[in-house]
Amino acid sequence: MSTSTCSHLAQLQSLQPPRLSQLVHRQECTQCFDNQDSPQGIDVCLTCFNGGCLDLERHHAATHVKKSGHTFTLNVKRKLKPSAQRAEDEEPPAKMKKLAIVEEREDDKYEHVTVVKCWKCDPTRGVEIPSASNDPKAKSLIDGIMQSLSSARQSEVKAWEEDILPCEHTLTLEQFATGPIAASGLAHCNACNLKENLWLCLTCGSLGCGRQQFGGVDGNSHGLEHFKETSHPVSVKLGTITPEGGADIYCYSCDDAKLDPELASHLATFGINVQTQTKTEKSMTELQIEHNLKYDFSLTGEDGKALEPLFGSGLTGLRNLGNSCYIASVLQTLFSLAPFQDRYFDMKHIQAHSDTCPELLPADCIECQMIKIADGLLSGRYSYPANYAGTGTTVTTTGSEPTHPPGLADPSAKDNPVFQEGIKPSTFKALIGKGHEEFRTMRQQDSEEFFTHLVQVLRRDGVKFKERGENDPTQVFSYAMEQRLQCIECQKVRYRTDAMDVLSVSVPAQEKGKDGDGKTLYEDVSLWSCIEGLLGTEVLDYSCPGCGDGKKSQVLKQTKFASFPQVLVVHAKKFQLVNWVPAKLDIPLILPENNHLEFGEQQLGQGLQPGEVELPEDKAASTLPQFDEAALAQLEGMGFPLVRCQKALLATGNNNAEAAMEWLFAHMEDPDIDDPIQPSSSGGAGAPEASPEQIAMLSDMGFTPAQAKKALRETGGNPERAVEWLFNHPDDMGEDEAAAPSSGSDSVTSQKIPGSKSLPASYKLKAFISHKGPSVHSGHYVAHVRKGNEWVFFNDEKVVKADEENVRDLKRFAYLYFFERV
Repeated sequence: MSTSTCSHLAQLQSLQPPRLSQLVHRQECTQCFDNQDSPQGIDVCLTCFNGGCLDLERHHAATHVKKSGHTFTLNVKRKLKPSAQRAEDEEPPAKMKKLAIVEEREDDKYEHVTVVKCWKCDPTRGVEIPSASNDPKAKSLIDGIMQSLSSARQSEVKAWEEDILPCEHTLTLEQFATGPIAASGLAHCNACNLKENLWLCLTCGSLGCGRQQFGGVDGNSHGLEHFKETSHPVSVKLGTITPEGGADIYCYSCDDAKLDPELASHLATFGINVQTQTKTEKSMTELQIEHNLKYDFSLTGEDGKALEPLFGSGLTGLRNLGNSCYIASVLQTLFSLAPFQDRYFDMKHIQAHSDTCPELLPADCIECQMIKIADGLLSGRYSYPANYAGTGTTVTTTGSEPTHPPGLADPSAKDNPVFQEGIKPSTFKALIGKGHEEFRTMRQQDSEEFFTHLVQVLRRDGVKFKERGENDPTQVFSYAMEQRLQCIECQKVRYRTDAMDVLSVSVPAQEKGKDGDGKTLYEDVSLWSCIEGLLGTEVLDYSCPGCGDGKKSQVLKQTKFASFPQVLVVHAKKFQLVNWVPAKLDIPLILPENNHLEFGEQQLGQGLQPGEVELPEDKAASTLPQFDEAALAQLEGMGFPLVRCQKALLATGNNNAEAAMEWLFAHMEDPDIDDPIQPSSSGGAGAPEASPEQIAMLSDMGFTPAQAKKALRETGGNPERAVEWLFNHPDDMGEDEAAAPSSGSDSVTSQKIPGSKSLPASYKLKAFISHKGPSVHSGHYVAHVRKGNEWVFFNDEKVVKADEENVRDLKRFAYLYFFERV
């Protein structure tokens, strides 16, 4: 259709190009992983810049037009330039010949074909209007879209910027005017002859080498020694300075990477002009990412041959976004479970949600993004060898194996395996990490912490939109633990039942020597013995309210299961604290025979028994809010007294162990640090009265004011925790809001206990997540998933058939185990 036959073009004049802050989804559909490289391309809405596919079955572009009423889209297709295709086919040079590290520009490698489409002319497919590009307004819109950063790239840039911030030392930097530094003075470290990994002190201009870094970069720490001698805090790494003013800045006082907003002027003091600088060394971030990706998880079998790549439904890899292997390992595991497949890969539910989604942009909807991940991982539509990408060839699957076109190498060839490119979970990561101090960044994270965070996000989303709370797949992880206290003196008892999702067990470390490389080796430990250790009995000092006010006594504390989940997640805590930083230990964990766990009457608590007398309520404890159990346990595990841990959590939002630990270090000398927490008139220890805004926010989610007030009181005034509390206490109407809460725990004694009490509770290992690296916040995560009677190994985008030796070795050093009830 030509411009003369479209009667709606005048409406283009009211549309505006994207602002710098707007996300432009021009690379990929926001509801599936079809992208600009597919034969049909992507339709970008010219009003809100949503990206939609043109797949006949999913019709995401048409659905967006129907729901939004937006008239025009820009169809974007991307193809490799012939010169770029030839370059990919050629052998790479044996050695890099340029020192400068130049970022690859998309326009250098690809050519884009764009055309404006009108959907009022055809509401089902849209009508292309090639001549619309001659219109100045349309051309402005097209240029704005194509010149903007893609949504994925913009999210990554924002995450890096949020990650590295200025500090008081960079903002108040004092410099000694030493004058320009001669080029010879920047040639090598002042204290040795190293010519790379050099750090310039921004106070006095001293040049010292850094610490030894990942990737074999030498360093003798002379820059650190200079700081210890002079207390000059801030240094910049030469070779990382860019004309835009970017660079690696390190503050030794903060012991962290920081941002220097006045870097250009600070460097000018020493005669260095940032406009003339060229980046010649990898940044610390690049080195860290490279190090993580190089961890050796063997992709060869016992016979030395490469493991067989797999393709098809449920066998799609996830590309690493830099430090996102922790996300990939968790997603592969969750979507191997039937409840997640039934919820997010059910076509009736998908269609119903697509038609009624309350969010204008699918990129802002948790449900849409979970459906997108499910389609990407389970459909098999994106599971094909990398050399199919960009060929325009449709790959079909038969069972779990694809049929590949004639003339292309067999992807399963043992001597030359070809892996997938995988899908990129960029939109998912940006949304799930939104507002979170750690998960919004591009740093490596702990897979167990991310699993817990994702479960909480899904539940909050289910509470916010009640229809999403039905058929909640996260409930398969829910169960309860029973804690029994019995005073040795008066024999009275107290029971508490806590809702849980993860069984965290401590793994004892017993050294047995060192290997040839000097690495410490540890004795094998039985997983069942670790569980029994958690369920054992211990003696604790206690001020027993049953023996008289304030009388010191001792209690027997015993923990048992109050119920069992459908999927038992076991978190193996193999750590030791080194300078208050948890260092990971490679302790072999031995699973029971045939990877089975079975629990019986000995592991199941029965609650208050006939003849037992309950302890009276501790008055002080009765006015304490609910504490974050995981954070409290982590702090107590570091050796801090209980009262200090509780005070720290109350002072820092009651949900972040790291923030609470920093508070503890800053308040160690407080004279009242060990005094009992004083109850407040509002019913929570130090918790403010719930504000009208907080109550209104929870009421908007469908809760009554009474429920909102009680939830806020129970959680120390923390709105996010209040949502969690409300979700876990659906039958609590808040009528007793004037009374003090019954305990300081996340007690579910009076509520419906999640999970099942039926016995025996038998489990079989379904999946496990393994980790290599010195810390859970660095290194690399992978997942093994049992499909039928075989194991599949997911290592980012690489999906291979695992051999028995591979499974046996990595299973012993796994970090998270997922057991399905049978």
